[in-house]
Amino acid sequence: MKQFISFIKKEFYHILRDKWTMLILLVMPVIQIILFGFAISTEVKNAQIAVFDPSKDAETQRIKEQLQACSYFTIAEELSDYKQINDVFKEGKISMVVVFSENFAQNLVHTSDASIQLIADGTEPNQASMLIGYASNVLGMYQQELVKQYKIPFQITPEVRMLYNPQMKGGYNFVPGVMGMILTLICAMMTSIAIVREKEMGTMEVLLTSPLKPIYIILAKAVPYFILSIINLVTILLLSVYVLGVPVAGSLFWLVAISLLFILLALSLGLLISTLVNTQLAAMLASGMILMIPIMLLSGMMFPIESMPKILQWISAVIPARWYIEAIRKLMIQGVGVQFVVKEFLIIGAMTAGLLVVSFKKFKVRLQ
Repeated sequence: MKQFISFIKKEFYHILRDKWTMLILLVMPVIQIILFGFAISTEVKNAQIAVFDPSKDAETQRIKEQLQACSYFTIAEELSDYKQINDVFKEGKISMVVVFSENFAQNLVHTSDASIQLIADGTEPNQASMLIGYASNVLGMYQQELVKQYKIPFQITPEVRMLYNPQMKGGYNFVPGVMGMILTLICAMMTSIAIVREKEMGTMEVLLTSPLKPIYIILAKAVPYFILSIINLVTILLLSVYVLGVPVAGSLFWLVAISLLFILLALSLGLLISTLVNTQLAAMLASGMILMIPIMLLSGMMFPIESMPKILQWISAVIPARWYIEAIRKLMIQGVGVQFVVKEFLIIGAMTAGLLVVSFKKFKVRLQ
């Protein structure tokens, strides 16, 4: 029995000494329950919407107050011109625009009928459908209040319009997200494993004795995966266009440019992981499990970021895939010009530069 207990103690010591095992056993469940508990929600809250109200009468004001009062909407902007609608969608500030007809109150009183146009961003069809449903419910409750108040069968007819995705195809939503996830996981995982394999087998020191500088050896390990990732990118785009029917509405040049920059970022992330771990298994877990969950939950790939608690929204800002997915949706689905994705380009570029500097510096320290 004593021998059995001693073996149990030995196993405990072995587990406690391995920080990656402890991370998976104790920390990962806590992170998962928090992320799954707060991030996974099909309910849309605090969606940023805009209003175009040429009528500006008491009835439109009442509807706007009711929209603002519910937890689903935040009126972020009041438009002065109908032509501004496309611009606010391209800038990515707004998820839906409510357009009132001219002389809204007069039409409602005189004809008992008035129209409202609900324009949503169809690049995320599930979110757009929910926003339209929420807004229609608010209008329905307002209509019931009018009927009770005036005893007249008032009729408010919402006209629904889905920008960029009138057929409401699901591929428009998940293709950009899948692109971000695949490129991140493949590039980061393969690069980290390739370098850690050399360390684990003891051949990295042999490579460093060659005439080439260490930086060139590391780059030589990364270049094949960069080329293979380009092949993956081409394959994904061809399947998206010709199989899933998702068109490239914007500039193909800028779409490929930001994708190449993002591939470089993912390779840099893999290089950084390789400096932190010493085994292939740890590299696979770090690049696969630890990266996959934040990408799926916090990048906007599956769940709307604005519905998450503020702290998770701040955390999502440091996830590179979030900015890549936003840029792809704008370039590929909305067809905007490059001026509308400058922010995403700058953020991805800054992250890439930072990861490269930290990775190369830390790699040299570890190998000397």
